[in-house]
Amino acid sequence: MITLSSFRPVSIYKIPQTSIAKAKYPVIDFHSHDYPKTDADVEVWVKRMDEMNIEKTLILTYSTGARFDSLVDKYAPYKDRFEVWCGFDYTGHEIPGWQKHALAELERCHQKGARGVGELGDKGLGELYSMPTPGYGLHMDDPAMKPLLEKCAELHMPVSIHVAEDQWMYEKPDSTNDGLMNAATWKVDMNKPGILTHDQLVKTLENAVKNNPATTFIACHLANTNADLSMLGKLFDTYPNLYADIAARFGEFSPIPRYTKAFFEKYADKIVYGTDMGFDKSMYQTTFRILESADEHFYDHQLFSYHWALYGLSLNNATLKKIYSGNGRKILNHSKK
Repeated sequence: MITLSSFRPVSIYKIPQTSIAKAKYPVIDFHSHDYPKTDADVEVWVKRMDEMNIEKTLILTYSTGARFDSLVDKYAPYKDRFEVWCGFDYTGHEIPGWQKHALAELERCHQKGARGVGELGDKGLGELYSMPTPGYGLHMDDPAMKPLLEKCAELHMPVSIHVAEDQWMYEKPDSTNDGLMNAATWKVDMNKPGILTHDQLVKTLENAVKNNPATTFIACHLANTNADLSMLGKLFDTYPNLYADIAARFGEFSPIPRYTKAFFEKYADKIVYGTDMGFDKSMYQTTFRILESADEHFYDHQLFSYHWALYGLSLNNATLKKIYSGNGRKILNHSKK
């Protein structure tokens, strides 16, 4: 008997397949994490970046305090190749005035080397990504967050924020769910008291962006609107301080290549490259293949567990240059002011 979980199709089509050894243009990876276990692993990563044409990687640590400091030190030998971003310190956020120490810690992290904040994360119950203390019940548009977001603008620190999850995670894991291969594992439990819906979470992002026009925001994973990119398009049309990364959603947007290509080329000034999937050579090469090639109906079962096939977007050169590093360089240069 074959189960859905063991379904690993191999394309039967005898069609052109593109092998992309490295990115066509220099890359800034706007969404990665502390994957290396040792200093030697960091060195391996740098060599991999050289091989893949990646000039810089952003390490989104979620962290403050001693953990953040240790990660700055870990990547210090390659400070031209990595930027280490911090989190927010939500310690005592139930007590009025907690922002005073949070602001002090943000400034300290900035002095230690943080040039941005992230990855913040709200999947419905509040800002739970930051370490060591999560911000239960605090959403990005909460008035209590405004002093921190204003300080980010003052310090020229962009804010990387994950809101919600993609639509299939909210659907019933039944025969109608288009993301069924993953839906049972990644399903969002909407029965939790106080949890916000997908659209409510996107609205918290919009409110924060609108209410803090001097702060630069980067919506992780295309704001998890891959099932309806027009939601993100409307935000791009309205707010000049909003960008989005494409990290870890290649499997979601590549099955609709013509629509995604048109969207990426229309909003080429607003999108930055990201991975969020480790640093294996094959991972990078699959992302480049999706962005650069016109390949059709191929799979990468190591990265993605969907039943659907992947397709290349064949983005034009001007768009590739902007997504790979042009927009990222603009954001990072602003953060150095």
